[in-house]
Amino acid sequence: MQIPEPTTPVVSIESMIDEAHQKRQERPRPHLGCSTLGHACDRWLWLSFRWAVIEKFPGRILRLFRRGHKEEAMIVSDLRDIGIDIRATTGSQSRVDFGSHVSGSLDGVIHSGVPGAEKGKHIAEFKTHAKKSFDALVKDGVEKSKFMHFVQMQVYMLGSKIDRALYLAVCKDDDRIYTERVRLDKAIAQKYVDRGHRIALSDRIPEPMSTDPTWFECKYCPGHDFCFSSKTTKEVNCRTCAHATPLSNSTWHCAKWDDVIPPDAQHTGCESHVLHPDLVPWQIVDSPKEWVAKYRIGAKEVFNGLPAPDVFGSKELLANTAACVDADPQAMALREQWNGRIC
Repeated sequence: MQIPEPTTPVVSIESMIDEAHQKRQERPRPHLGCSTLGHACDRWLWLSFRWAVIEKFPGRILRLFRRGHKEEAMIVSDLRDIGIDIRATTGSQSRVDFGSHVSGSLDGVIHSGVPGAEKGKHIAEFKTHAKKSFDALVKDGVEKSKFMHFVQMQVYMLGSKIDRALYLAVCKDDDRIYTERVRLDKAIAQKYVDRGHRIALSDRIPEPMSTDPTWFECKYCPGHDFCFSSKTTKEVNCRTCAHATPLSNSTWHCAKWDDVIPPDAQHTGCESHVLHPDLVPWQIVDSPKEWVAKYRIGAKEVFNGLPAPDVFGSKELLANTAACVDADPQAMALREQWNGRIC
């Protein structure tokens, strides 16, 4: 007897798991992380800190991140097995805070036991690598092959006042381990802390690292569409609003409400949101309305701010710019009558 074909399709468990992970994507971090300070592009750091371009990861990549995070506990266990005294690890990590929105968390602090410097204190930095990346690391060392990781350790050493670091990398393909001791270079560390402060407190968007859309560091950047195509943010939150300003005490201030913006509230903002002029491709012109911007879009001028009969909210402008510019009288009448919104 021939086994009958199943009458119902086989559900992809992988896709279901990936979808579950995608639904639990973390919110963007509130600070400019020390782990990013060595990034090649000032503009990307500004866009990500402003939550103007929020990178969304597929489920498979989120599972890879989880695997890398779980690897930390195993590395700590292995280090302790060989007599290395490591503390302040997962769940109780030490933080460094340089003020002005720049901070980060160490993977751990080693108090003693590192071969060759058994009594010396080290900050610990753990990373997982694919084979190609790991081979480059072994060949060239961390400063040349993974400069962002090198800067991250320099900044952590400066912030923790520990002048040595132990970099431990694991190859995800074959479980090889690479270790490298790195010494503090105060000039490099301070240079990148200063860079973080400059970018975080800047009201205006920095220049990109390249104007060539095919440049390899730009080609795969999450900000590629913004820089080389749309010039438009897709995000409406306090940090993309022209009323909000980052302050040197690591808070955000709203000019309209003349108050500090609570961290949780920054993710949603309010209806008075005005699109930051550097996050849209339109020309901003003088507006007669207080707390409302006026943008020239094509041949027409459009008000942006708290929605009103002649003012469009930021979500409306981003959802359907053409409809806002066209301002069809019938649609506008319905919008006013029912307090509707363009979508």
